[in-house]
Amino acid sequence: MDPIALLLSRVQFAFTVSFHIIFPSFTIGLAAWLTVLEALHLATGRPAYRAVFEFWLRIFAVAFGLGVVSGIVMAFEFGTNWSVLSRMTGPIQGPLLTYETFTAFALEASFFGILLFGRSRVPPWLYLVSTAMVALGTTLSAFWIMVNNSWMQTPVGYALENGAFVPTDWAAIIFSPVVWVRFPHMLLAAYVTGAFCVAATGAWYLLRGTFAAEARIMLRMGLYLAAVAVPLQIGFGHLVGDYVHDRQPAKFAAIEGRWHDEQPAGEVVLALPDPASESNRYELKIPVLGSLIGSMSFDSKEVGLTDFPPQDRPPVLVPFFAFRIMVGCGLVMLALAWIGSWLSRKGRIERCRPLLWLIFLSFPLPFIATLTGWYTAEIGRQPWVVTGLLRTADAVTPFLTARSAATSLIVFGAVYAAIFAFGIFYIHRMLRAGPVPLLPPAAAHPRRPLSILDDDTVPDAGHAAAGE
Repeated sequence: MDPIALLLSRVQFAFTVSFHIIFPSFTIGLAAWLTVLEALHLATGRPAYRAVFEFWLRIFAVAFGLGVVSGIVMAFEFGTNWSVLSRMTGPIQGPLLTYETFTAFALEASFFGILLFGRSRVPPWLYLVSTAMVALGTTLSAFWIMVNNSWMQTPVGYALENGAFVPTDWAAIIFSPVVWVRFPHMLLAAYVTGAFCVAATGAWYLLRGTFAAEARIMLRMGLYLAAVAVPLQIGFGHLVGDYVHDRQPAKFAAIEGRWHDEQPAGEVVLALPDPASESNRYELKIPVLGSLIGSMSFDSKEVGLTDFPPQDRPPVLVPFFAFRIMVGCGLVMLALAWIGSWLSRKGRIERCRPLLWLIFLSFPLPFIATLTGWYTAEIGRQPWVVTGLLRTADAVTPFLTARSAATSLIVFGAVYAAIFAFGIFYIHRMLRAGPVPLLPPAAAHPRRPLSILDDDTVPDAGHAAAGE
């Protein structure tokens, strides 16, 4: 196998996954929030809820489309770049991806059209149900992907037959304890992402003095959701750490930056790991805390990376720093959510412009936390693509050349850059336009039924802000 082709294939898949995960992490939480908004509109009749719903539905539609387009490519990469992985794990991964299609995609495709075009054609209760079904579909999609990935992290319920992993116990695969800590962790990450994007948008409008009624709804609901979701996310993150500690000790040692066995173990807060000398430079360590985090004990023995052969160790730098960036983002978001929620309850948040600026500028944090968390999980399990069973170097297509891998990487990079630029530009335009409600259908020209969407038929910002 050409080592350059292997490296380029890994870079290509990491690039496409990193690009794709941005959109599901946003739309999963946003879909759930849209369901809450529609329920509130039906319960209260407030026009502001309807205006906010229609505004975020348009953004959801664009982000959802970008997520679908960017995700399709990964299925092709399994065949072109990772054919050995596809052949050996196909009996397990294939059905799991099929379950995603028949559950998640079926719900999304069936009810998303109603969200976009059916409000005036179906009863209000059915429109609410359709919103909930789209949210359920996005959640099920995340579930099946996490089942698939969790099996690769900690394989269970399989047997090796004729050079392929075949399922022997689907219940063990689907209901693995690892799935039921990793899936909530990912789902809560999506909720936090949606909450901070919504809250940041509300803060932006308040700073600009526009769409006051809708901005208050976005800011308060986003902060309240984040104030609940972030602590839960941190709690499930600790449970994820427990499974890594017990089932992937080499990854845990890399995350901790622990090179040698320690009893009791200290917790490395910051350092510069040096694989050449198998030590850390400029180390800041808290004694005993490592044992407490790893085993809930004050005197447990914690293993170091030198317990594993060099060829079985993950690269240390990426999981070590990625984990700390993720935790740092989580702590900042927790502080902003709790302080913002407290000031909101006191009715003082709109007068605290420095905090509004911090909330507005915080919108990248959940995306950064999601990406660095994913890097910690995926790079930390190297050199294995299926932990303990199939090495990444053995999973790549044997006849793949460096030239082919480089060409596809360049093409994907150019196409994704164009898609991303278009998506960001279009979403930015919608954000600047704000939550402007559409005119009633009677205002549409009979010969141009879509004239309702023309810019010159949209009310000004003052009318939108009066929607409350």
